[in-house]
Amino acid sequence: MLHLPKAVRHLACAVLICLSAPAVAQQREPVLQSFDLQVPWRPQPINIDGKQQLIYELHLRSFAREVLTLKRLRIVDRTTGATLDDLQGAALQAVIGRPDLVTKDPQQLPPGSQAMIYLSLPFTLKEADTLSHIVDFDTADSAQLRHASIEGARIVVNQPTRPLLLGPPFRDGMWTAIYDASWPRGHRRVLYAVDGAVHIPGRFAIDWIKVDRKGRYVHGDADKAKDWLGYGADVLAVTDGVIASARDDMQENPSVLANARNKVPLEQASGNYVTIDLGDGRHVFYEHLKPGSVRVKPGDRVRRGQVIGQLGYTGESTGPHLHLHVADANSPLNAEGVPYAFEQFHVLGAYPSIDSFGKSEPWQISPDKDNNRQRATLPAPLAVVEFPAMP
Repeated sequence: MLHLPKAVRHLACAVLICLSAPAVAQQREPVLQSFDLQVPWRPQPINIDGKQQLIYELHLRSFAREVLTLKRLRIVDRTTGATLDDLQGAALQAVIGRPDLVTKDPQQLPPGSQAMIYLSLPFTLKEADTLSHIVDFDTADSAQLRHASIEGARIVVNQPTRPLLLGPPFRDGMWTAIYDASWPRGHRRVLYAVDGAVHIPGRFAIDWIKVDRKGRYVHGDADKAKDWLGYGADVLAVTDGVIASARDDMQENPSVLANARNKVPLEQASGNYVTIDLGDGRHVFYEHLKPGSVRVKPGDRVRRGQVIGQLGYTGESTGPHLHLHVADANSPLNAEGVPYAFEQFHVLGAYPSIDSFGKSEPWQISPDKDNNRQRATLPAPLAVVEFPAMP
């Protein structure tokens, strides 16, 4: 019989006990396939109606095998932990866009589908410069409803070295700033993927339409361009710069209403246009200009206040107006819209809704007549403004 040392016998017994004991499974949280979160365009603060905002888009794409239902979105300051915005229910649904057009319910994302969340946050640089996004969602996995949450798409807010301030685009008159971030087909929610990447060139675009004190934008027949108050108005260079591109060979439809129903190719959507290179990678676009009115060509140097063309309705246009925006490249579609502001303008009033404007109802006069001169900002949506006279 083999006699082992006592210490060795104890070690052997311990090994046998361990081998004979049932293995205890380590508890783990279930792992779920869900969303890819991206913020392709890093936002910069912008001033609108005298208030600083952060305007950008959160892209979501589902990689799950079942339908995911968005329930809540929180944007948090990673430095302090403070919540900058908390969206759920109707507030969340209102800011969701669905380029995939897969489901009627914008909060339900089937496998492979995608959504855009259009964010507009009251913001100051003192609050945060690094943001993160927390998405709560429901998933029905094997008929079992689960609630889950993910965090991602961290971004560092760009702090512009200097604000881009523009001068008046017109000499005189009362002009309505036509835009709104909530419109499904407004500039903010129109995406273009024409060269291997998706862009929103009109993120901060405004359509300018001239009105009178009674709220009318047409005197006469709305189907005739010459009867629109702004048609043929001189369009001015908003700052010094170099003409980067120009087009003046597109004709207008004899009928304004027929032109509004006319779907034009993407390359003609801007109509006749002028682009001014402002330097620092920024370009200002003037679109839908009157045929034969463009007075500049690529390479020309222009001065602030110089006439560069006249307001028209060429291209994809529902009526005579000036489309104006600033982007980071010399391309009407393949560029990102970037913030800008006007040096100054006078707020006369505003339309209560786009329906009110469309019906030519009187706009509401600003109640604060002594404090409605705005500086270094964009006007509020549907505001009626007057720019200072050019010398």
